[in-house]
Amino acid sequence: MIKIENVNLAQCLDSGTQGEIHLMNDAVVVWDGNLIEWVGNQNELPEEYQSIQTIDGKKSLLLPGLIDCHTHLAFGGWRSDEFGERVAGVPYAEITKRGGGISSTVQATREAKEEDLYSRSRAFLEKMKALGITTVECKSGYGLSLDDEMKLLRVYRQLGESQPLRIVPTFLGAHLVPQGATREEYCKLVVDKMIPEVAKNALAEFCDVFVDDHAFSVEEARLIVAKAKECGLKIKLHVDQLSNGKGAEFAAECGATSADHLEYASEDGIQAMKRSGTVAVSLPLATLYTFQKPLDARALIDAGVDVALATDFNPGSAPSYHLPLAMMLGCTLNRMSPAEVLKAVTIKAAKALGKSDTIGSIEVGKKADFALIDTLSIEHWMYHFAENANRLTVINGDIVFKA
Repeated sequence: MIKIENVNLAQCLDSGTQGEIHLMNDAVVVWDGNLIEWVGNQNELPEEYQSIQTIDGKKSLLLPGLIDCHTHLAFGGWRSDEFGERVAGVPYAEITKRGGGISSTVQATREAKEEDLYSRSRAFLEKMKALGITTVECKSGYGLSLDDEMKLLRVYRQLGESQPLRIVPTFLGAHLVPQGATREEYCKLVVDKMIPEVAKNALAEFCDVFVDDHAFSVEEARLIVAKAKECGLKIKLHVDQLSNGKGAEFAAECGATSADHLEYASEDGIQAMKRSGTVAVSLPLATLYTFQKPLDARALIDAGVDVALATDFNPGSAPSYHLPLAMMLGCTLNRMSPAEVLKAVTIKAAKALGKSDTIGSIEVGKKADFALIDTLSIEHWMYHFAENANRLTVINGDIVFKA
């Protein structure tokens, strides 16, 4: 049994508004094994916890472990050679047409050995752990063949079994129609072969589809989603990133756990998501790198939609796993308050993964996942961006990083 005391605590409970983070000064948190046993003020600490092993938080800010609920963690190569062109205004479609963009990452990922993808991804996770991140959603989608998609998902399974960060695997075979395949034959492969194979081997919790003009139509996505649900997978969707394709409405229609991107979501789509309880996921790093208009988080929050936030870490449109950087951009680009952003990477991100009953907040009975931030306040942490203000990461009750 362990306690951490002398901290300012943000519990981030799933109650109140998006901006209510449930602050408590001079707090103590006690955990036994991997579960939180007691939370409260120092002057209320029961006698039975007075003499147990103690960590001095030194007046730092104790948060729930941060959750990155949208990444493409495993991939081959990088795409830095395209960066200068994109900054200069070369259209993404032109780069893709000559074999760049996602297609170049697919080629590099197919060529990569499974053990090399594992080692590389594990190195990323080590750095994410140091930032206070405790749970990471990881998508496939750079294989786009039966064997290579399964290869990526096996990497995620191995990562989940061999290191402390909680891994949530997502099948994104419907990321793009690969070069050399017709739309019809590739959709058939996804539905008839890939999804049943994923389900049979329990390789993913979610199925994702990129719904966009250059990816998959709503009609194609509807067939893929139906098969995924039939096979027991939950649904996440990339929608309305580059144009309004009625993706938010479709996400609500199919009961998606989350709809991600949403830069061009319509008012009707926002209202539909509110009714369905679908979580919106903001990805401001992708907005920054693709020069798109930022997500209107205010419209979503004011409508009563839960808003989560993630990095979208990938080699093309968001080549950074630095969640605190994405959080700062959530304030400056999405115009969310620091408190709203904090809740977006804790309890709202947990809801975007269907795991808010076990992670995302600091309360009795939940997993003992914490980040200890050396800052004066939530506002100061996001305003004064630094390389890393995290001093301690605890996952499932174990200290996995100490500055």
